[in-house]
Amino acid sequence: MSDWAAVILAAGKGTRMKSKLPKALHPLCGRPMVRHVERAVREAGIERVVVVVGVGGGRLRAALGPGVETVEQDKPLGTGHAVAQAADLLAAGPSNVLVANGDAPLVTPRTLAALMAAHARDTAPLTFLTARLPNAAGFGRVARNDAGAVRTIVEEPERPGEAGAADEVNAGVYCFDAAWLSTHVGEIEPSATGERYITSLAATAAGQGTPPVTVECADPSEAIGVDTRSRLAEAEAALRERIREYWMAEGVTLSNPATIHIDADAVIGRDTVIHANSYVLGKSEIGEDCEIGPGSIVSGSHIGDGCAVVASVIEQGSRLEAGVRVGPYSHVRGGSEIGRGVHLGNFVEVNRSVLGPGTRSHHFSYIGDGLFGADVNVGAGTITCNFDGVDKHPTVVEDGAQLGSDSMLVAPVYVGARAKTGAGTVVTTDLPADSLTVGVPGRVLRRDNSTGPKGKESKATDIARRRKARGDGAEKG
Repeated sequence: MSDWAAVILAAGKGTRMKSKLPKALHPLCGRPMVRHVERAVREAGIERVVVVVGVGGGRLRAALGPGVETVEQDKPLGTGHAVAQAADLLAAGPSNVLVANGDAPLVTPRTLAALMAAHARDTAPLTFLTARLPNAAGFGRVARNDAGAVRTIVEEPERPGEAGAADEVNAGVYCFDAAWLSTHVGEIEPSATGERYITSLAATAAGQGTPPVTVECADPSEAIGVDTRSRLAEAEAALRERIREYWMAEGVTLSNPATIHIDADAVIGRDTVIHANSYVLGKSEIGEDCEIGPGSIVSGSHIGDGCAVVASVIEQGSRLEAGVRVGPYSHVRGGSEIGRGVHLGNFVEVNRSVLGPGTRSHHFSYIGDGLFGADVNVGAGTITCNFDGVDKHPTVVEDGAQLGSDSMLVAPVYVGARAKTGAGTVVTTDLPADSLTVGVPGRVLRRDNSTGPKGKESKATDIARRRKARGDGAEKG
């Protein structure tokens, strides 16, 4: 909508939050509060968004990213003063301006669109959102005349002793005629507390014979403003319930909804089942027909169709292709890539590694900085010894290799296709294809027809380096 712009007020320090983090950056369901507001504004159809930040608002600017204009409020002199800082940016711009608080993250695009539509239908210079709450603490009160028209909005500091009463409150979202706002925002007088409130413009409009129009929230939780940790928890609970309801309506089964946490940016496919005490965090993507939990955490990762993650953790940008089974009590991390049909059983950790299709590690193993091919069998207790105290090194295991129980692969090391190691083998040199190696710590017995690669760089290091250069291997970190 080219005739609209939005101003989001996000300069508050959040003194009552008792935090070094700017108030608008406190996360809510995996997303900074101000980003919830920005997203709602954009989904309501407004393309131009201006965010008012406080002094030193670099962290806010970084969190907002490209496509958002910012302006700095040099002194915390209230919401009216904050809006005035954006006046120059909007002077020759849109016909209408929507103003929203960056610490009111539950307002929905549907509600914003309804507010904007009401503003467009009426001739009043101001239309604002209201709510009726059982506890009005912290909210401005809407005062009306005998005919029901809005007279003014009374901020809480101006009416001590009335905070807990149930009444109609200001939800903190306003639509203004842009020219009218530009004329009057600089005329706002300081209140008794010294702040210039944008809400005082309600009385200005009423005094001109054009009282503001109001739209009441269908869901009162949309009015929740976060200025304390308690309010943050309240908003989080309300948003998590909203997210759960959305995904159940989209065909996802939540076996015990109250115990399941799903972040705002997560995506879940139909006919997936998520069991109790599970978390789907960040920008996770879970495919169709999956089973997650109980007691699982998926954080910022991709899970393909038909996967099962039982009482396990998948994190840090890892990727599971279709048909993978993990757990119970396993951990995939470090941006690992797990191929189709891989089975990771109980107490298996995979870190910064690539496992090819059909590879199996059923019990008590650690695979770090590994490049494993297809159909590799990793025996119970197998460890990639990838850290020498200074650097981490790769282990390459080719297709069809079989690693016996308690094999120790001392990286950098290479195991060729279909090679086998016996139980308890300590592998310190590269193994060629189709070889059988058995050994004990301190001594390695080999039966093959090759002495392996020579030179300063091991074959495993060379393969890992070339795959990294092509972009199809796990990075060392």
